[in-house]
Amino acid sequence: MRELLPDLEHWLKAGERVALATVISTWGSAPRPPGSFMAVSEGGGLVGSVSGGCVEGAVIQAAQEVIRNGRPQRLHFGVADETAWEVGLACGGEIDVLVQSAQPDFLSKLLDRLKAQQTSVLATFVGGSPDELGTQLLFDDKGALLVGGTANLVTETALSRVDKHATLISQGDHEILLTPLGASPTLVIIGGGHIAVALASIARTLNFRSVVVDPRKTFASAERFAHADRLIQVWPQKAFEEFQLNSSSAIACLSHDPKIDDPALQAAFASDAFYIGALGSTKTQAKRRQRLLDAGVSQATLARLHAPIGIDIGAVTPEEIALAIMAQVIAAYRQ
Repeated sequence: MRELLPDLEHWLKAGERVALATVISTWGSAPRPPGSFMAVSEGGGLVGSVSGGCVEGAVIQAAQEVIRNGRPQRLHFGVADETAWEVGLACGGEIDVLVQSAQPDFLSKLLDRLKAQQTSVLATFVGGSPDELGTQLLFDDKGALLVGGTANLVTETALSRVDKHATLISQGDHEILLTPLGASPTLVIIGGGHIAVALASIARTLNFRSVVVDPRKTFASAERFAHADRLIQVWPQKAFEEFQLNSSSAIACLSHDPKIDDPALQAAFASDAFYIGALGSTKTQAKRRQRLLDAGVSQATLARLHAPIGIDIGAVTPEEIALAIMAQVIAAYRQ
């Protein structure tokens, strides 16, 4: 959902009507998981994807109908359908998609929470009474209803089962898709060198927030890091007093300076960050590991460190190295 934010905000401000398509369930080779979104504006705007291109044309057509008449549609595409070849599922797989009108007030509240990096759960009624099809409720991370219908239609037990993935539940005659909308994962980049510049740019493309930490103001400048969400021009020890690492954080130490990288790594080890990596050759890594062991870091803790950082793709340029790092970060995040 977060990748849709800029376009949805633009359409909302322009007063355009919008249809929202949501993947309900998939089977086989369908490329997009449940909880994936696509939005279509009445002016023909398109953002997001429900199938990686396979059935988008048919869904766009349905979205335009929904915008005109306001009636939600539940669509099914599969290899058994005579239209399978037409819509692009000849390679196999099935997909159910709900297409509904996006209500401006509801959409505005949802976008506000996304922009504020607040965790939410979106409940969408995808089966049951035709009158309720497309009804949406928005809950905070404590299960409190923020906007929508009656809260008791979704139980606390059901909400507590939601983790990183969309969950399809049945409650009485209702079939409800619960979609978690968490804060963006954050990539904390220690050191503002050339690799860091490329890495911040790639992170933005992949909907990661990026924070660059470097006490050297020449390196961590706004001109160099136009794509970064935040610049912190202090030493890591001070930076982590004002910026808390958590389970949605990844840390990439790239400064090549032990006075900067080592304190950052120690702070990272003390957190539950899902990824910790450090740049440097095998010789540099050996020296770093010994310094950290001497500082009291255990061997078990050091096992969390990806060093040398990034997957081995034979990278040479700063951009290639940044790509290798981001690929490894994504692998850790998805696993």
